[in-house]
Amino acid sequence: MTDKQKRFVEEYLIDLNATQAAIRAGYSPRNADKIGSELLGKTRVSAEVKKRMAEQSKRTGVTADRVLLELARIGFVNAADVINDKDATIKASASRNDTACVQSVKVKTLSSDKGDMTEREIKLADKVKALDLLGKHLGLWGDKVQEDRDDDGIEVVFRGKEDSSG
Repeated sequence: MTDKQKRFVEEYLIDLNATQAAIRAGYSPRNADKIGSELLGKTRVSAEVKKRMAEQSKRTGVTADRVLLELARIGFVNAADVINDKDATIKASASRNDTACVQSVKVKTLSSDKGDMTEREIKLADKVKALDLLGKHLGLWGDKVQEDRDDDGIEVVFRGKEDSSG
């Protein structure tokens, strides 16, 4: 492999974008899309990419199985197993796998002449997105997949008085 091809492999591993990798490796931006595709079609270049990706996966512990497992956890988590619906807190009995699906927790205390009120918001990771990615991986959707979503997770908001006497 030439030095430029080696540089292309390095750049390609950053974002898996052949066109941008070709440009960053020093190829002409005008022909980068064609060059990137041609380089990936070369046996030595594609073998080096596969080898480096396998090394990277081993080094980081990130494997396809691990990614699929995380997507499945998000896709199949049941909010009722994670969130107390009476006070919008995370259940003590929730498993580590289930709580790993929590994207964010916001707690706000509001004071008024009627007393303190606590507002909580627990947002789980995007279940529909995870299931969509799993479905695509499994080839369930065919070619006509629509990528429109307005919300990005499950939100549970509780407003009410909280007894501070514990």
